[in-house]
Amino acid sequence: MTGSATMFTLDTEPAGFADHGMAIVVVGPSGAGKDSVMDFAARHFAGNDRVVFARRVITRPADAGSEAHIGVDVATFSRLKQEGAFCVSWDAHGLSYGIKTEMLDAVGQGAVVIVNGSRQALPDFVAAFPRLKIVTITAHAEVRAERLAKRGREGAGAIAARLDRQPRVAAAGLDTVTIDNSGLLNVAGDAFVYLLQSTLD
Repeated sequence: MTGSATMFTLDTEPAGFADHGMAIVVVGPSGAGKDSVMDFAARHFAGNDRVVFARRVITRPADAGSEAHIGVDVATFSRLKQEGAFCVSWDAHGLSYGIKTEMLDAVGQGAVVIVNGSRQALPDFVAAFPRLKIVTITAHAEVRAERLAKRGREGAGAIAARLDRQPRVAAAGLDTVTIDNSGLLNVAGDAFVYLLQSTLD
C-alpha cells in the first residue's frame, strides 16, 4: 500500500467544546478503515473517563465481525427499541443497529462520546444530540478495494458494487471533518486523536 498525505479538513474551529459534552459520529464508506482509526484513538485515550466509545447493539452474534458490539437477536432488538433503549437506531445491510440512550446521559455529563454511525442515520443523530460533530473517514478507491478484498467476505462483483455506491453528503451547515485514511494508519489515527483532544482542551 502506498502512503499519502492525510486530508484533515475542518469546517469549523475545533476549540470551544471543553465545557460541554458532545457526540462525535464517525461515518465513511466500506474499506475506508473507520474501525481501525477509532480503535487507534481508543487505545490512545484508554483510561480517560471523558472520552467514551459507544458500543453499538447489532442484530448479529457478538463474535461476528471485527467490531466489539452487543449482539442480540431481531426480537430482542425490537423490544429494546420499543422500550426506548436507543437514542438512535437504523437498518443497513440486513442488520439493525442501535445506540444506547445512556450515551445521551454521558454527553450531558460532559463526556465526548464517539459513535460508529451511518450516513443514512445522520438526521436522527442530529435530532438526538444537541452538540454534534461528524467525522468522515475516506480513502482512495483502489485502497478501499484492496482492503475489502483482504477481508475475504465478498467476491469481486460485490466489492465493485460497494465501490460504485455514491456517498451520502452531510446536510449543509453541520459541523463536519474529513480525514483521509489512504496511507499509514498512524497518520489518520493521529489526526483523529488531535481532533478528539481539541474537544477536551
